[in-house]
Amino acid sequence: MHLLLVEDDQLVAQGLIRSLRQEGYSIEHSGTVKHALQCIAGGEIELVILDLGLPDGDGTQILKQIKQQKKIIPVVILTARSSIDDKVLGLDMGADDYLAKPFDPAELFARLRAASRRINHTHSSLLNCGDVVLDTSAHSASVSGEPLTLPRKEYMLLKALMENQGRVQSKQQLENKLYQWGEEVGSNTIEVHIHHLRKKFPKDFIKTLRGIGYVVGKR
Repeated sequence: MHLLLVEDDQLVAQGLIRSLRQEGYSIEHSGTVKHALQCIAGGEIELVILDLGLPDGDGTQILKQIKQQKKIIPVVILTARSSIDDKVLGLDMGADDYLAKPFDPAELFARLRAASRRINHTHSSLLNCGDVVLDTSAHSASVSGEPLTLPRKEYMLLKALMENQGRVQSKQQLENKLYQWGEEVGSNTIEVHIHHLRKKFPKDFIKTLRGIGYVVGKR
């Protein structure tokens, strides 16, 4: 799941980013209202951890913007504002959960999982492309009903491609995806893993547009 962490305290952010990646999230980080709104406008954010006290405004501005969109994005507020009035205001504005600092990371991760489950009840976790099915909830893939075992990087690349069926993904875009998941990215990482993926899927499932990138599905 692609998560946006909105937190202006760099030490807190760095610790959370490390822990969240270990929990299997891909992370974008923002320390300002302006940059957070730019990230959300990109259309790839699936979950938000939101601090309220930001240097260029209040996190509630971000919450309002998210709730105005048609796409449902769960928001867990993580803030030093711990009064009952603040909690009621945040939840009434549409936040899915509210956790005050200081916090236990295990509790935060449990609340994130709960928020994700609520969304999955209304949005299927299955991505389909021909005979290939990817279950983003179970982190599994299958071809014609036969399960596949995919290493972590191959799974992440397949997920990035299937989430963008019919849209070409450049090498740089795919490298960014791996980086957001906390993976090391070498000069030929994408080519190597695409090569291995191709062996496991139907012929021409992953198409190469030379000098442009890779695509699955009709284009």
